[in-house]
Amino acid sequence: MIASGSLSDVRVIDLTQMLAGPICTQILADHGATVIKVESLQGDDIRRAGPFKPEDELHAFGGYFASVNRNKKSLSIDLKTEAGREILRRLISTSDVVIENFRAGVMERLGFSYESLRAENPALVYGAIRGFGDPRSGESPYASWPAYDVIAQAMGGVISITGPQGGPPYKVGPGVGDIVPALMMGIGLLSALHHARATGQGQFVDVAMTDSILALCERIVYQHSFTGQAPGPEGNRHPLLCPYGLFPVADGWVAIGCPTDAFWKILARAIGRPDMADNEAYASNAARLEHADTIIGAIEAFTKSRTKAEMAEILGGAIPFGPIFTASDIAEDRHFQIRNMIVELDHPGCMEPVRFAGIPIKMSLTPGSIRNRAPLLGEHTNETLAGLGYNQDAIQQLIREKVVAERLP
Repeated sequence: MIASGSLSDVRVIDLTQMLAGPICTQILADHGATVIKVESLQGDDIRRAGPFKPEDELHAFGGYFASVNRNKKSLSIDLKTEAGREILRRLISTSDVVIENFRAGVMERLGFSYESLRAENPALVYGAIRGFGDPRSGESPYASWPAYDVIAQAMGGVISITGPQGGPPYKVGPGVGDIVPALMMGIGLLSALHHARATGQGQFVDVAMTDSILALCERIVYQHSFTGQAPGPEGNRHPLLCPYGLFPVADGWVAIGCPTDAFWKILARAIGRPDMADNEAYASNAARLEHADTIIGAIEAFTKSRTKAEMAEILGGAIPFGPIFTASDIAEDRHFQIRNMIVELDHPGCMEPVRFAGIPIKMSLTPGSIRNRAPLLGEHTNETLAGLGYNQDAIQQLIREKVVAERLP
């Protein structure tokens, strides 16, 4: 195995904050890229977001920041100064990728438009994540609107189909309005980088949070087109597949998905209903959708009196089935332990390590790795500036003038 990771020859300048940009660059860092997180002298706002461990009196950063900024270096610069902007120019001119998630026009006002950066570094891949995209790809009427996860969820369509059937819409629990754009941007950056390595030509990669959520909800587009109806909240059922959803058990809930006829027959017999398994009225998915209330009622009558463990004994491995896990369940489950999906990292201010989600992409030759905790603000300022050719006298002068900040671990 090549322990350094498949992106070990890639340098990324990360000008992002909050969740969408940082989780994208963390994925690149997990797979070996050198990611330099460029922050203001105050740092990314989420450094101050919790949760914090009770014994942590340092409060350098909380769980939110720690979970999406591991494996990165932190450089703290005041970009309102010309000396600070010169540092950033040097960084970008010698890097492969720059990514930012400011509102449209901010980088231009700072003197870092894509066009000006491309003139100095033609192979540069420039990524921008914005709520409604960048005007270069088509100016949205909402281009000037600020956006967070919940706004992307609302306008991209996922909230419109989430919640109790016939009831009010619900936002999705995890920040998919940030995380899905992050994944889209990662694919875009690597695609553009592949092209740049082959041709020497970089490009602008534009991802809108709302567009990404619409792509996540692709089903509602064709449903509306084919039926003329806008789908609404669907509760724990599926509008096109049956049975497929969540079912109550004595100690919680389980998920069952049996859209194929073969799986349906196995399920029907397992719940003591061979009559339904052999009934032509339920033989196809379309037929089962027509009798969804009857089918779901039969399944619930069986599941309600049994525990998750009992249902796992009956259905586990026979059909697509899974109990609803909480974070506590996940922490104890062997699957996630074997797959290294729960990892421990040291945390500033804490005596004991803390746990985070691991790397889901498993690669046989160049596996990703978690090498370092999230950085303190400015922890790598000295190191990064020295790598750009600044001597120690010059670095100390920049620190005294508050152009940059340094924090030792």
